[in-house]
Amino acid sequence: MNTILVIEDDPSIVRGLRETLGAEHFAVLSASTAQEGLDRAHKEAVDLIVLDLRLPDRDGSEVCRELRREKIGTPILVLSAKRGETDKVVLLEIGADDYLTKPFSPRELVARIRALLRRPPAINDGLTEYRFGDVYVDFRKHEVMISGEKASLTVRELHLLQFFAQREGKVVTRDEILNEVWGYESFPTTRTVDNYILALRKKLEHDPTNPRHFLTVYTTGYKFVK
Repeated sequence: MNTILVIEDDPSIVRGLRETLGAEHFAVLSASTAQEGLDRAHKEAVDLIVLDLRLPDRDGSEVCRELRREKIGTPILVLSAKRGETDKVVLLEIGADDYLTKPFSPRELVARIRALLRRPPAINDGLTEYRFGDVYVDFRKHEVMISGEKASLTVRELHLLQFFAQREGKVVTRDEILNEVWGYESFPTTRTVDNYILALRKKLEHDPTNPRHFLTVYTTGYKFVK
């Protein structure tokens, strides 16, 4: 049985999540403050964290950042009232694995949780190091350097980068990316892929608005050019 940690201060939402997730045979732990959530994330064996952005003591984004700084790789699903694309990209950049905009349907919540619990495939031993432009990647150590400076990529972003490196010059569809990097064949929206590509461009391209490596192939998908 998978254990979900819900960090949310609204008792009615917590009750609803307990009922929804319990009916799907998940064990549910809860925390009503950012600090309590951080404490439980460190002490409890949890498989996924559902994190609300609006908490009484700290913003949920700070919780996400702190967990990632401490190398806690537990998947994080953010609950947010923010709907703008920029807001969502920022959430992915700070280490969230996915987001769900309020109000949300219980069915979609469960679908996204199940998808996140399907871990990405392990780093391929056949590609341990890679260089392009001024970027150097050590996939074994999960390290990325840009002109000698360390860059911060989430585990999912690193897997996406490896996926592209292994298919250099080939056009891939969004569905192919979802299936290979996320480890499942369908997802509520392929927009997730677009947001992750935007995050990689912002972190690894000199000019994210005019990318040289992560190219869009209109009506089809993407192509990585070394």
